[in-house]
Amino acid sequence: MPRYRLTIAYDGSEFHGWQKQEPPDPDAPVAVSPGVDGAPSARPRIEMRTVQGVVERAVREVVREPVVLLGASRTDAGVHARGQVAAFTSVDHPVDPEPGYAHEQKGIRVGWPAERGTEPLLRAINSRLPEDVLVVAAAPTTPAFDPIRGAVRKCYSYTFHVSKHRALWDRRFVHHVWTALDAGAMAAAAAGLVGTHDFAGFAAAGHGRLTTVRTVFACRVEARPAPSAIDPGAVRVRVEVEGDGFLYNMVRIIAGTLHEVGRGKIGAEQIPAIVASLDRRRAGPTIPASGLCLEWIRYEGDGQ
Repeated sequence: MPRYRLTIAYDGSEFHGWQKQEPPDPDAPVAVSPGVDGAPSARPRIEMRTVQGVVERAVREVVREPVVLLGASRTDAGVHARGQVAAFTSVDHPVDPEPGYAHEQKGIRVGWPAERGTEPLLRAINSRLPEDVLVVAAAPTTPAFDPIRGAVRKCYSYTFHVSKHRALWDRRFVHHVWTALDAGAMAAAAAGLVGTHDFAGFAAAGHGRLTTVRTVFACRVEARPAPSAIDPGAVRVRVEVEGDGFLYNMVRIIAGTLHEVGRGKIGAEQIPAIVASLDRRRAGPTIPASGLCLEWIRYEGDGQ
C-alpha cells in the first residue's frame, strides 16, 4: 500500500479554505423554511469549493479509487500556500473497482504502484487541476507518515503593500495599507514574540486547542521597495513567522499587532506584556487573509 507525499501551492482567493466540506447526506432530513406562498421550501446546503476537495478529486481520477487526501494545515478562506503538504495511500496491484465508481471494467489497474514513479503521478494530477492550484512535488513516503502530527516546523509570511495607491498585478497576495509603517519598530516587536509562550492572547475565540502554548522559532520583518509604476515610494513590508504550530488566526493576529506597532499605536516594548497578559483585547486586530501565505512545512528527516 504505497503512500505518497504531495507539496501543493495555491492561490487561495477563490477557495473557502483548505478543508473539504462534505456535501449533505442524501438520507438526512432536509431543513425547510416557508416559501413565498407560505408552503415549505427546501434550502439544501451547497458544497463549498476547497483546496482539499479539488485536489482529492483529481487524485481519485488518477488512481481510480476513493482515496482520502490528508492535509497538514487547514488554511482559511483567502489564504495562499507555496508549501502545503498532503498525503494519500493507494493500492499497488490490479483490483476490481468499487461498484459504480469511476470504471466498471474487470481487471482494470486501480491505484498507483510504486514502480510507476512519482513524475507521471505529478503530471497526471496536475493535468486535472484548475489554474489556481498546482502540485509542485510528489514523493513516496512511509506508511506511517502523518502530515499533521509529523510536522515539526512551519513558516507563514504576511505581506503589506504600503502605498497611496493600491496594488494591481499581485493585489490578491498582499494587504494594502495607506499609512507608512516603521519596519524597524516592527522588527523589534517581532523579537519579543520569539520563544515558547502561552499565545492565548493571539488566538481567535473557539480555537479548539487543548493548549495555547506554542514555540515561535523566528519572527522577522523586512521592508523592500514595491513594484509600482505610479508610486516610486511604495514599500512591501513582509512579516515571516516560523513555529512548531499555530493557533486559529494566530499569524494574522501577530501581523495585525505588528501593523499597530508599525503605525505607532503599540510600542515595541509592550509586546512581552501583551503576550503575558493572555488577553486577546490587548493584541492587534485579525488582519485580512489576502496577505497570508503558508510558505513551507518541515518534518523529521527533511533537509534543513
